Amino acid sequence: MSAHTPLLQAEDVVVEYGARRAPHRVLHEVSLEVGDGECVGLVGESGSGKSTLGKAILGLVPVASGRITFDGRDITRLSGRARRALAADIQVVFQDPYGSLNPMMTIGDILAEPLSTTGTGRAEARRIVGEMLERVNLPGSVIDRYPSEFSGGQRQRIAIARALVRKPRLIICDEPVSALDLTTQSTVLDLLIELQRDTGVSYLFVSHDLGVVRRICHRVAVMYRGRLVEVGDGEQVTRDPEHAYSRRLLAASPVADPIRQAERRAAWLSLRD
Repeated sequence: MSAHTPLLQAEDVVVEYGARRAPHRVLHEVSLEVGDGECVGLVGESGSGKSTLGKAILGLVPVASGRITFDGRDITRLSGRARRALAADIQVVFQDPYGSLNPMMTIGDILAEPLSTTGTGRAEARRIVGEMLERVNLPGSVIDRYPSEFSGGQRQRIAIARALVRKPRLIICDEPVSALDLTTQSTVLDLLIELQRDTGVSYLFVSHDLGVVRRICHRVAVMYRGRLVEVGDGEQVTRDPEHAYSRRLLAASPVADPIRQAERRAAWLSLRD
């Protein structure tokens, strides 16, 4: 790949739901890039279309028009077999770690499944899984336990290990910490930062919380009603945004200090008027 070519590029992507004669447009010509080893935050309220863009990249929703490329290759409308092959390079971590883990399978079997589909032998898969559990700060001895035996934060670390087990180049993180308490959020974010530093993996980090994306993202894109309204440096967009909607999101983001939180609440209410 050329040094000037993004790892992931969405160009004028349109997604529509509903009947063909009267479709509801969810994404309006959205263009976004993610570079090698970069974390790009995609921020917006519920219903803004941010998760839909992630699903379009993953091939989970059809693209009405526009183009999505990965490493210079058009992946907009891949067939089932080609899409499954792409899973080696593009993985996903969902919001609900328990819902994304089969409760009837052991952790070892869950993590080994992506390896088994590519022909990796059982013994080798188990060795790789043990190493990956250690990498996400879980002892290899948990390999024969079930998802119900873990806390929410531990389950999310298991979901991250599953995403990493095939050594992807890009992970779509769809609200990966929003279901966790603040302390566990911090632990998982630190883990994601460490893994990116160690492996060079890229993230598209979908969130509604500017405070969270400030912690982890190099660049931030703000989505409102299916359109990108602001894209820029992570520090700048999450601390001093230019667009009025971005400023409302910042005002709505909670802070630990009760005085600052009261000030932020007042600012948020004034921006809504």
